[in-house]
Amino acid sequence: MIIPVLDIKNGEAVSGKSGMRETYKPIKTVFTDSSDPLKIAASLKNAGAQRMYIADLDAIEGTGSNLNVIKGINRIIPVMLDAGANDVYSVERILNVASRTIVATETLHSFEDLDEIFESFEKNRLTVSIDIKNNHVLSKYMDTNFDTLINKMADLKPDEIILLDISRVGTEKGVDQGFINRLSKVKTSIIIGGGIRDEDIDAISKSGVEKFLVGSALHKGKIRHSFQ
Repeated sequence: MIIPVLDIKNGEAVSGKSGMRETYKPIKTVFTDSSDPLKIAASLKNAGAQRMYIADLDAIEGTGSNLNVIKGINRIIPVMLDAGANDVYSVERILNVASRTIVATETLHSFEDLDEIFESFEKNRLTVSIDIKNNHVLSKYMDTNFDTLINKMADLKPDEIILLDISRVGTEKGVDQGFINRLSKVKTSIIIGGGIRDEDIDAISKSGVEKFLVGSALHKGKIRHSFQ
């Protein structure tokens, strides 16, 4: 399954590379001639997309939010949303506008918060994102590593885990198979994102991964695989 990716900043869909968010510019996409996220969402739905991954960059950076826009998108197509969720309150706020909330290592404060989140909400509305940057776990608040996270995921047993290499976002450089192999010990549905190219999808699928977050290559019209 191809899950289209959309980053939103100041109410507009934007694109950039390697997580350098201050350099992101209005997106250009083959799906519409607009950077209006609602128009892009409608076009993706018409093209067969089943759901969307959205990153609210303002919320992640703590400078604002785009929840009203995202609520409108979720009426068009189900949204899995990264808006910097790190506690029960923020998860609840996100679930008021999106179908799923993403709890990402980048903004998570502690494993205790993660435990409380999983005790408070149904698993089918939660997705954990293990964020990687320059071959290390990206976390603003926690001192952790990939092996520790794998063990934590094995205990929590989330329905879905995203493995997102932020340093590869927008680069179309492919993925690091090593991280995928290490995560395979966790018996859950794995979603891979960051630098995904069309040729990566068949290769990674052989390892049992069936879901892919695709942004740049998709919006440039370089993906031949269907959304199904």
